[in-house]
Amino acid sequence: MKLAALLVPLLLPPALIAANPAPHSAVAAKISADYPLLDALYRDLHAHPDLSLMEERSAAKVAAGLREAGCEVTEKFGGHGVVGVLKNGPGPTVLIRGDLDGLPMQEETGLPYASQARVKNLAGQEVPAMHACGHDIHMTCLVGTARVLSSLRDRWSGTLVFVGQPAEEIGTGARAMLAAGLYRKFPKPDFALALHDSATLPAGTVGTVEGFALANVDSVDITVRGIGGHGAWPHTTKDPIVLAARIVTALQTIVSRETRPLDPAVVTVGSIHGGTKHNIIPDEVKLQLTLRSYTDAVRENTLAAIRRICRGEAIAAGLPEELHPLVTQVGTQFTPATRNDVALTRRVHAAIAGALGADRVRPVDPVMGGEDFSEFGRTMEKVPICLFWLGAVDPVKFAEHERTGAPLPSLHSSKFAPLPEPTIRTGIAAMSAAALDLLGKK
Repeated sequence: MKLAALLVPLLLPPALIAANPAPHSAVAAKISADYPLLDALYRDLHAHPDLSLMEERSAAKVAAGLREAGCEVTEKFGGHGVVGVLKNGPGPTVLIRGDLDGLPMQEETGLPYASQARVKNLAGQEVPAMHACGHDIHMTCLVGTARVLSSLRDRWSGTLVFVGQPAEEIGTGARAMLAAGLYRKFPKPDFALALHDSATLPAGTVGTVEGFALANVDSVDITVRGIGGHGAWPHTTKDPIVLAARIVTALQTIVSRETRPLDPAVVTVGSIHGGTKHNIIPDEVKLQLTLRSYTDAVRENTLAAIRRICRGEAIAAGLPEELHPLVTQVGTQFTPATRNDVALTRRVHAAIAGALGADRVRPVDPVMGGEDFSEFGRTMEKVPICLFWLGAVDPVKFAEHERTGAPLPSLHSSKFAPLPEPTIRTGIAAMSAAALDLLGKK
């Protein structure tokens, strides 16, 4: 069946949907009735992104939307976090998360509602900003799901906790909200759900992953030290550029020769800086690394191997102990792996397939990106979590990509532009279906 035909139910006007006796028609009717409001919200959020830890405007928009949906709303929780609680009798508690922050990038999509924003970052520097990861989609789906479920209280029983989470892009927002008492000051969830738009799935579809879905993410800084001097007298120096080159090369063996081939891992040197002039051997070179893994054991081995390699190469270069490289793990930027609860994910998959059709929900592969939604499942409460992928690519462009291999803009690309209407409608329908299944009256 062609994808265009699959999208028709999400685009029908309310009158036609009301006449359709198919399951979940009430959800589709509410989405259609609300869509003009949701489209306006999405375009506003897209055009006015906020950076991490500075999400005041976006948080206010989400808070207003949840309040209008009938939630009891708390603002400025764990930073600019928003919590909306909707109680509807006895039953389980389901947490639904959407994230708030954008990225310091110049948008190059050419959209009529493209961000032209220039904002002050935490250092006081003026930088461009855009929603290159689709958090504007996530916020709109969060508000839309709250509106749908509030209108269908006769279909479910229990409690919904809607979370607008700040600072996902720097991996600190979920921890901040949990540290502020999210599970103590609000109803503790029995399940936690989230969606994330996908730059590799067509709009109108959903992807699910059982088990590990996203990776541990570590950032590591290495300062390679040496003894500088004149480039014409290298024998009087200890060249940190040569040492840095040896370290970069040796780091490649961590994955290829120290990690079991069945255990995914990534070691990427994303930045290297050193020196000022052709004929000067500098005193130091700085490296920045990103590390990716799924298991704690692989993560710990990778970190230990980096320290060992740096020390060993420094010894080989004849550097004294006091000039060995400084290896610094940037702890505030650690994001633990997202491991979807298998039983919950199977239940969510089945519920979404029942709402959208089995041919629009597919298992997809895990990725090595990171998401701090993982934190909601790593507390002492051990809440089962499930994050699913929401297709956001224009189906015409996706078909062209499959036919020709033409690359699609990725998440965090200045050209990433979700196709709003089918993406938002599908996201709300999918999340509403999952929540109704978990909270549905028996």
